[in-house]
Amino acid sequence: MLSRPQARRPAPARPSAPNLLRLGSPRPRLRMVSLALTLVLIAFVVRLLQVQAVDASTYAAQADQNRYVGQVLPAVRGGITDRNGVALATSVDAYDLTADPTMFTRKQLKIDDGPEQAAALLAPILGVDQESLVAKLRPKNKALRYVLLASRQTPQVWSQIKDLKAALADKPDTANVLAGVFSTPSSKRVYPNGDLAAGILGWVNADGKGGGGLEQQLNKELAGKDGKIRYAQSGGRLVPTAGSTETPAVPGSDVELTIDRDIQWAAQNAITEQVKKSKADRGYVIVQDTRTGQILAMANSPGFDPNDLSKANGGALHNWAVEDAYEPGSTAKVMSMAAVLEENVATPLTHVVVPNRLHRGDRLFKDDIDHATWNLTLNGVLAKSSNIGTIEATGQLGKTQTQANKVLYKYLRKFGLGSYSGLDFPGETKGILAPPDKWSTSQQYTIPFGQGVSINAIQAASVYSTIANGGVRVEPTLVRGTKGADGRFTPAATPKKTRVVSARTAKELAQMLESVVDDQEGTGTKARIPGYRVAGKTGTANRVDPATGKYRGYTSSFAGFAPADNPRITVYCAIQNATSGSYFGGQICGPIYKQVMEFALKTLQVPPTGAKAANLPVTFQP
Repeated sequence: MLSRPQARRPAPARPSAPNLLRLGSPRPRLRMVSLALTLVLIAFVVRLLQVQAVDASTYAAQADQNRYVGQVLPAVRGGITDRNGVALATSVDAYDLTADPTMFTRKQLKIDDGPEQAAALLAPILGVDQESLVAKLRPKNKALRYVLLASRQTPQVWSQIKDLKAALADKPDTANVLAGVFSTPSSKRVYPNGDLAAGILGWVNADGKGGGGLEQQLNKELAGKDGKIRYAQSGGRLVPTAGSTETPAVPGSDVELTIDRDIQWAAQNAITEQVKKSKADRGYVIVQDTRTGQILAMANSPGFDPNDLSKANGGALHNWAVEDAYEPGSTAKVMSMAAVLEENVATPLTHVVVPNRLHRGDRLFKDDIDHATWNLTLNGVLAKSSNIGTIEATGQLGKTQTQANKVLYKYLRKFGLGSYSGLDFPGETKGILAPPDKWSTSQQYTIPFGQGVSINAIQAASVYSTIANGGVRVEPTLVRGTKGADGRFTPAATPKKTRVVSARTAKELAQMLESVVDDQEGTGTKARIPGYRVAGKTGTANRVDPATGKYRGYTSSFAGFAPADNPRITVYCAIQNATSGSYFGGQICGPIYKQVMEFALKTLQVPPTGAKAANLPVTFQP
């Protein structure tokens, strides 16, 4: 039997071989990483070489700039004293108040109105506008870290602010809105006597520099030289171990004036009262030592207080005694008489017939009063202040009027007219004196009696001091000397001396000026001082209004010296545009001369000479 073939079983399936992941060679990757690291290292090395080698000095300087800070060390301004060492201007400790605006931001204080709160606290203490403080504490430049809030504040003001800062710091739940307010030591100019001698002293401006008067003229000597300090800081604090460099400040020199405070007070008091009484525009008084030319007083009215310029009238911020140019009037006649005597064309006893009117050039001249024909001596012409007699006398200085003009001009120049006085004072005028070939027809005859020529008060006083000093003009001075930081006193330079007229002429003029005061017919009787021989001269001149350039009002004046026979002191007074009461120089300036001269003679202990006056005749019998 045939059997059926058996079916073959299928062979079990072999498991398939797994797919193997073949990794690339690591060498390329390692090369790439190595190259990248090498490039980075090279970059670091190059940068390091640049910083430490190539640009080392530049970066070091920048580091020092950020690390080191500098601060100015202000120099102490020198003081100003009178001739006896009495303080007229001095400097006291003060503070400049500053702030860091970044310390008033919300980030620092956690409040939005930090500047407003700080300004509300500071404004009443500093006396400034609250809005202006807010503007400084919230500047447009957000990176600004320094602003000046107020300069030259007193220690009391800073102490009050410090107390407020401390009080706020003690309240942990309250933002200290004053934490960013700081102080820098400074100094403040103080004038202990208020308005006394303000026209001479001037003032110091907001920048600490002289703004007028001697403060301006002598600013270099007074200011000294600021120092500086440079130190390392971190976080705004000094790093004591990092070292510092300091250049000390050099204090300014002290200045000693020729002024006597007491005489200055007497002069200022007298002129102030009369200016008010006369309702005048202004007035000035000069007191001068006739022998040395030193100014003992220079008083102006109205004045100002340099401690508080905010209350000062702008027109008063001047020393009008040197800045004001005006026609002197009859006080100038003494120069005409000096020329006549020095040129030997007349003597004090020469007869001069003075009519009521005199026709010269294109004008008809007269004296201040109508009178019958006067028979005067040359001495009488000066005593009675005759314009006509002066014209006649000076007409003898040359064979022609042109020649006479040239001679008179020569003497006016020698007396200092048309030139600066020598004080070098800021704003000083040298007046107006045209050369003789420029004199108009009328000026040829008005200049001899003080119209048509302009001077200042210092020049006028110097004329009389020249006569008092035996005919020698000594340039006026205001400074006796300076004392430096080393304490050594350096006297001022010796003033220039110029012989103007002879001693004989000066003596004769002094005797003639005595007649102005002592003789009953003289115009200066109100200037008499019991026990003293007084020489003086009155003046009443038409005044040019500076606003219109036309004549309006009068310049009233009086000038003289004492004792007449041994002169020590010259006093000159002028008042501009008196509108109440008398405007005659002898009436309103004569009493001021007497008051100031008496005080000065007593202060300087000048005794009467005891000698009798010459009593030269004023008139003659034809």
